[in-house]
Amino acid sequence: MRTRVLTVVLAFAVLAVAGFAVPLLGVTATQRTEQLVAARTGDLDRFAGLAGQAAERGDTGVLTAEVSRYSELYGEAVVVVDPRRAPVVQSGGMRAADPAVARLIDAALRNQRVAPGGTLRPWSRGTALLARPVGTGTRVSGAVVLRASVRAAADDIALRWALVLAGAGLFAVACVLLARAATRWVVRPLHHLDRAVGTLAAGLPAEHARAGGPPELRQLATGFNRMADAVTTALEQQRRLVADTSHQLRNPLAALRLRIDSLQLRLPDSATRTYTGVTAELERMELLLDDLLALANAEHRAGELAVTDAPEACCDATTVAVAQAQLWHPVAEQAGVRLDSVPGPRVPMACSEAELAQVADILLDNAIKYAGRGARVATRCFTDGPDAVFEVRDDGPGLVTAELRQAGTRFWRSERHRDVRGSGLGLAIAEQLAAGRGGRVEFASARPHGLRVQVILPRAGDEAPSAKDRTPRPPSSKGRTP
Repeated sequence: MRTRVLTVVLAFAVLAVAGFAVPLLGVTATQRTEQLVAARTGDLDRFAGLAGQAAERGDTGVLTAEVSRYSELYGEAVVVVDPRRAPVVQSGGMRAADPAVARLIDAALRNQRVAPGGTLRPWSRGTALLARPVGTGTRVSGAVVLRASVRAAADDIALRWALVLAGAGLFAVACVLLARAATRWVVRPLHHLDRAVGTLAAGLPAEHARAGGPPELRQLATGFNRMADAVTTALEQQRRLVADTSHQLRNPLAALRLRIDSLQLRLPDSATRTYTGVTAELERMELLLDDLLALANAEHRAGELAVTDAPEACCDATTVAVAQAQLWHPVAEQAGVRLDSVPGPRVPMACSEAELAQVADILLDNAIKYAGRGARVATRCFTDGPDAVFEVRDDGPGLVTAELRQAGTRFWRSERHRDVRGSGLGLAIAEQLAAGRGGRVEFASARPHGLRVQVILPRAGDEAPSAKDRTPRPPSSKGRTP
């Protein structure tokens, strides 16, 4: 915004300077041209008067002497002729027989005054020819032609133009400085406000926008700060409620599990089914609490990465995928699923190893649980233009089109898998982790059947850190469901 406002202000300043300077340059050149013509016209009148006196007296001595001194002093040529076009005086190397001079003599003998046309410019060079008849009225007794140099006048115009342009440049610089100060005064509070809005939108503690700039912006910043305090308080209370609820419920659940386990030996055989159902519901509740807390942490982390200047993370997706697949091999064998992960070329992905490992755990857990016994699950990593892709594919029953659109929705589970333990939050957690790094999770049907899930993140440009010393995390025993 600052650039756009500054561009508009500077464009207006340039137009204002041009509207002032261009006419002034033209007026300056015109005035100096007129001064040159007026001065040389006066010299012509003087020579014409001397030529008239010489014609009356029959003595050209005074005229010749004046013309010679003039040419020596100013370096400009003068030609004086009689009514029959015969040269009376010729100086400075100009001759009456020259074609250009002859044309001016003819015009002057017809009682026409000839002055150069056009306006001089700083780059004008050469000479200008002026002519005047000798005599008055219809009595023309000769003609005077003067060849004037325009270099001195052009140099004067160049100096005046330089002064005008220097003044215009100083005015333009002053406009630039004033425009920068004005735009900074107006835009800087907006930048602070924009950053504070981004922080608040991410669910982080909001920064107070600085109250500066025009009165309207100060009033807006004050109003935003009041709103931010209220929203931050509400978000903090909500976050604390989730954390406190998860924490406070763990102790009663743990105590309840101990009591139920202690009752197992005293229950009759007829109560075994009820006991199994109760313990299953307890496990589901514990899983739900864990996933709610994990989702809240993932959302908080995604918002924090969106508005803070966190250092760029980088990992080799292929190495992480192979390591996680090895950890899940025992679980896959127990479920009767074939898990393949063939090492491939290095795929630098813009995320940390821990984040990608957590996402891989979620996707592998889902694929192993829902692909079904005898199915094949495969992972691969590859680059696609500016993106790095981690893919998990299975050849199980997959999802229908309507279910693909709902995959990743919180607490959603396919009707066909209601009997499998899970909370319906796993893919939502994966999507939040990917979104925090500027990526996304895509779901599609595999051919001929099955499900394909791709985690697409920006491809990192730096070298990924070595994964040899990374301590693998064992796969979570908690279920993740689509």
